Amino acid sequence: MKKLLEFDVGETIDLFLFIKRARRSIASSGKPYLILSLQDPSGEMDAYLWDVTPATEATFVADAVVRVAGEIQSYKGKKQLKIRSIRLTESYETIKKEDLLPQAPVTKEVLMDTINKCVLEMENSDLQRITRQLLRKHQEAFYEFPAASRNHHSFVSGLAYHVVSMLELAKAITPIYPMLNKDLLYAGVILHDMGKVIELSGVAATTYTLEGNLLGHIQIMTMEVNKAASELDIDSEDVVLLQHMILSHHGKEEWGSPKRPLLREAEVLHMIDTLDAKMNMLDQVLEHTKPGEFSEKIYSMEGRMFYKPNTNK
Repeated sequence: MKKLLEFDVGETIDLFLFIKRARRSIASSGKPYLILSLQDPSGEMDAYLWDVTPATEATFVADAVVRVAGEIQSYKGKKQLKIRSIRLTESYETIKKEDLLPQAPVTKEVLMDTINKCVLEMENSDLQRITRQLLRKHQEAFYEFPAASRNHHSFVSGLAYHVVSMLELAKAITPIYPMLNKDLLYAGVILHDMGKVIELSGVAATTYTLEGNLLGHIQIMTMEVNKAASELDIDSEDVVLLQHMILSHHGKEEWGSPKRPLLREAEVLHMIDTLDAKMNMLDQVLEHTKPGEFSEKIYSMEGRMFYKPNTNK
């Protein structure tokens, strides 16, 4: 059976979907409507439910599983769903929200094994102990959470999958640039986004927590590194260097970094983080783009539409 993002503009759908987000807005007529982000294993798509009542708003909320019929449309270069009918699932229907969540393409066991091997490669005992301590502390959520509420790696185990992809990039880069501190780069890669297990609410219908809204994952993780170092009785320059890696990994203040990269390893961390995030966004969009055509607009990448070459690759 075709999944949500596999349908073309003009086609009709009748699918079980998961409400990832539900937001109320007001039309120019003064009537309320809902913007629903609907999801299945192929990804998510926005849909609009018009002329809603308070009862409708109370029914179709984030974290609900629904059956939806409608038509795929295009608006400003992006697919959206025009809802014809929508209802909650019935008790006899066996579909569960877990069946509708996108998953990382590899198992948690594979992700865990790859990360643990990189930790074992570290020769700096302080960086290794801090990294191991924080992996142990946040293990369950770290291997379950997405890397973001939307855009890149926004799927089950997306956070750990993002880290593993970045570790593979780091492994490829360090032999070319042997002046890099591999242990510091590995620790920065593994820990740079770990604060998202506190910043975000969880796997399904992901939102920002109080700490996420008021502090953010960068500040959260900087404090977590400090706590771990204190618990392990580590007082060395390495702690400050690792904190700088986390504080600067977004690259610029306007992109959310309290500091710009001031270490070679911090600059590399920022670049491979950006590379992996953008490649994942492109993969998600181009997977559902026909060869010889342009993708829908990717608003997180300046609204650009990317061409998918008419080849077999």
